[in-house]
Amino acid sequence: MLDHVTMHVQDLPRVLAFYKAALAPIGYTLAMEFPSAAGLGEGGKLDLWMAVTDKPLRPMHIAFRSDRQRVDAFHAAALAAGGTDNGAPGVRTDYHVHYYAAFVIDPEGNNIEVVCHDPPAAQKQPPARAAARRPAKKVRKPPRKPARKAAKVNKTKKRR
Repeated sequence: MLDHVTMHVQDLPRVLAFYKAALAPIGYTLAMEFPSAAGLGEGGKLDLWMAVTDKPLRPMHIAFRSDRQRVDAFHAAALAAGGTDNGAPGVRTDYHVHYYAAFVIDPEGNNIEVVCHDPPAAQKQPPARAAARRPAKKVRKPPRKPARKAAKVNKTKKRR
C-alpha cells in the first residue's frame, strides 16, 4: 500500500493553486507548505507532496479513488482551475464495467484522474427503522444425548 507520492514541479505557487481547487471536491486540503515543497491530503493524512525542481519534468499519472459524484465535481473544478480536459467523466469499460473516471492535465503536464470502481447503485443504504428491527427468535435445539460407548468385544478366543 502506498503511503505518499512526491511530484516534482517547477512553478509551485501555480501548481498549488491548481491542486487546492481541483482536489477540494474529493476532500483534499493543503496541510503543510514550505518555500520549496507542499503537502496535501484528506483528513490530515498527507499523501500528495510537491517539491520544486530545476530539472526537466517527467509527467506522471496519479489517480485518486472517490465516488461518482465527486468524480464529476473534480473534473469541473480542475477545468475551472486551469487544467486541460483529458477525458470527461464517464465509464471506461476497457478497464472494467464500473470504472467511472475523469482525467485532467495539470499546469505542468501531469495526468490527474479521479476514479470510482463501484457500480452506480452501490450507494450506502440508510439504516432500517428501529421498529423494523426485531431480534431473531432463538431456536432451541433438543439436548444432545451422550454418545454410546461401544460394547467391549472379547477378543480372546474361547478354548474348546
